This record gives sequence, structure tokens and C-alpha cells, in this order.
Amino acid sequence: MAKTASRPTLRCSECGWETSKWVGRCGECQAWGSVAETAAPALRASAGPVTRAAVPIGQVSVEESTSRPSGVPELDRVLGGGLVPGAAILLAGEPGVGKSTLLLEVAAQTARHRQRTLYVTGEESASQVRLRADRTGGVHDELYLAAETDLGAVLTHIEEVRPTLLVVDSVQTIGASGIEGVPGGVTQVKEVAAALIRVAKTRNITTVLVGHVTKDGSIAGPRVLEHLVDVVLHFEGDRNSRFRMLRAMKNRFGPVDEVGCFDLGPEGITAVADPTGLFVEQHHGRVAGTCVAVTMEGRRPMLAEVQALVTPSAMERPRRTTSGLDGSRVAMVLAVLQQHCGVRLHAHDVFASTVGGARLHEPASDLAVAIALASATVGVAPPLGVVAMAEIGLAGELRRVRDLPQRIAEAARLGFKVAVVPTEPGARPAARSPESWTVDGMRVLDCPDVASALRLLQLAPRTSASAGSSDASPSLRPVQDV
Repeated sequence: MAKTASRPTLRCSECGWETSKWVGRCGECQAWGSVAETAAPALRASAGPVTRAAVPIGQVSVEESTSRPSGVPELDRVLGGGLVPGAAILLAGEPGVGKSTLLLEVAAQTARHRQRTLYVTGEESASQVRLRADRTGGVHDELYLAAETDLGAVLTHIEEVRPTLLVVDSVQTIGASGIEGVPGGVTQVKEVAAALIRVAKTRNITTVLVGHVTKDGSIAGPRVLEHLVDVVLHFEGDRNSRFRMLRAMKNRFGPVDEVGCFDLGPEGITAVADPTGLFVEQHHGRVAGTCVAVTMEGRRPMLAEVQALVTPSAMERPRRTTSGLDGSRVAMVLAVLQQHCGVRLHAHDVFASTVGGARLHEPASDLAVAIALASATVGVAPPLGVVAMAEIGLAGELRRVRDLPQRIAEAARLGFKVAVVPTEPGARPAARSPESWTVDGMRVLDCPDVASALRLLQLAPRTSASAGSSDASPSLRPVQDV
């Protein structure tokens, strides 16, 4: 039995939201004046011919979905092994972050393995892409270029080239004839993406679509675009830094908690297997107002240095300025230091920053921020070779953090001598001192609260050096230079 329905509906031209009544403002994206009337297509429900018989799941072959290396190890790390035939990947990022450079490197590496690749550019000419390929060493006979903005022409190139990898840069520049709207609009993007993904699934072509982002960093266009693809990747980085990070927001073939690190330079983009050195300054001596934090980017532990500067303020409301840190968490740490540690900061300007453009928003960096601020306030440098990893509670206690053994092992591998961590019995090796143990030559200190950590590092103000001394174990001696 078939049912048909045809009635006018109202649709937002920005996000595709539909409603039966006219409104001046879209209920989804909050855009004004974007809701207009459009004819809804007829809905038909009827039984159709079966093209493929249903089979038991145990008899389904997985050979066609086996991933292959892309030639870029950090990309394979994020994807969960490599490129899967027939997979649709959406790569988004701000303009100028290096999306085209990364994909040209992936296309060149695929071509070097005798896998035919088609690179479709809608934003540049073929000669411009060739110039970038000459600079990065990406010229290969198996890499085909096409500068097209029409969907029909792109499908014709796919039919003629028959590539293993298809790169479309970008999906917002491709238009489909006979479809209402302009290229980049909601209807056009949905139709173009659906057509390319349909071809990718039919011919087992790995397809990478480049997507634009909005001012707030989200993917432009309808949200249905993210549901159509198999993988959603975000490429991000600071314009003032060469360091770039690739994150998976959605991945049907692997984890979504992995990150890839890259270095974008004049000669192209290269993978960074050990990015810690970019965020840790090599000091020749003790420097007040510094501390190294150990954070987790996905499954990868990374070290980053926190720096602080505290100066007397002549203003009624002292300044609180942060860079690379969460301003609200820094304000909370300042309140804890003043209330529970005797560090007086109400009449001082406070500046806190990270080195190398790193962004630390994980609560595990709270203790490093507190140590840097206390060191800058009292004017005493912490001992060399110290790292800190703990979340600070409002009562001044140190809370446990995830993946503490991995963080400790990474700091020990990089040569640090002392790690200040929260009291966590589950992470303590058996038959060791209840307050201190050693990992690969690095001394690990258990501290119940931030005041104890400052006393052990000899950073507590003189007026509070003896306050709460019962909290710290008498068996622990202050940390000296290492």
C-alpha cells in the first residue's frame, strides 16, 4: 500500500531546518530571515526489489574493508590503521591551517605506492596545486589533478581515471546542475556529498571531502553532512605556530581519542612522532614561575611548560591574563592558593601562559599552574627536573587523574627526576614507601593537597610554611636540585 503526501513546508536556507509555520528566526541555527517556503517531495512507501540477499553476519567478508597505510603515520594513528576502501572522510579546519597541504601529501604517498589518485580542486587552479606539489615533492605519474566545480564533471573524471583515492577540495565549491540553490548552500552540499559518497561505496574508492568551518569552529553546512560520512576529522593549529594537530570527532573504523601531530613548514608537512620538545623550554638553570605539566592528548601523554608572572598592581582590580590556559580554572587555582596556601595575590597582576602555543584545558594541569604561580609569587624557582600532574579541588586537595602510570612513564623517559602526583594507592608499586617510590630513576611523590606539594618544593610562603604541617608525612624531605 502506497501513501503519498505533498504539502508546502518552510525550510531554513542555512541549516536545512524545517517547520510547518513561518517564523522569522530559524529554530536550529538562530539565523534571521533564512526560513522560506519550499515544496516537500512526495513520500512513497512501497516494497522494492531486493538487490542483495541478506546473509548471516558470520559469512560477511571483511577483506574489502581492510585498511591500508596512507603513507602518513600520524594520519594512520588517528584513523585507526589507515585508509579503508569505500570510506568517506570529512576533513574540516580553519582557512590556512594546512588542510590542502596535508591531503596533497596523502595523495602523493598513495600515488607512490602505485595507487591511482584523483585530486579535485575547486578553490585553486591545477597549476597552483602543481606548484605546491613541486615544493613539497608530491609530483607523481599516478597522481591526477582536476580543477572542477561541477558535480557532473567530477563524476566523469572519476569514471575515466578510476582512482583508489579521491580528494575533493572542497565540497562547498562543487555545484550540482538541476538542484536549487548555489554551491555551498544546504541543498547543494547535501546532494553533492550524497552523490560522491554513493560513488565511493559503489566503487570502493576512499573519498576525502574538505569542509569549511564557521566562525565558532564548527563544520559549515547541514549537520546531515557529518552523519553521511564515516569519519570526521578536525585539523587545528595556531597561526603563529608551525605545530598542527589532527583529531577524530567521529570514526566508524577506529578510536576517537587519538591525535596526530604535524609540523607545517616551507617544505610541506611532516609528522611529529615526539612533540614534547615543542612545548618544553630548555632552561640552563632554575627559573622562577615555571613548571612542566603532563597532559593527555587522546591516548598520547604530552609535556608542556607553564609559565607565570606575578607583579604588584596599581589598579583597583588587578589583571588576570591567560594564554593557552582555561581562564576560569586559573582563577579557581588562584583562589585556592590564597585561601588554603597563604599565597596573597589579591593585589597583584597575574599572567599565566604556555610555551610554544600549547593549549592546556585538562584539569590535570592544575597543579603545574599552582606551582608556577606560587613560584612567581615568592620569587623562588622550583627544583630542576620537576613535573606535576594533578587536579586541584576547591578544598585544596589533589584529585586523581586518568592514565597516571602512562604520564609518569613518559616524564621518566624524557629525563625528568621528580614527579609530584596526587595520592593514588592504585598507581603505587607494591613493596614501596607509601609516600614515595622510584620509576626508571625518577622519584615520584604522593601529595594529599596543594599545600603539601608547595612545602616539598620549598615554594610555600614563610607565613604559611608551618601551617598544616601535619598533612605532610615526616618521612618526606624537601626536594633539592636534581
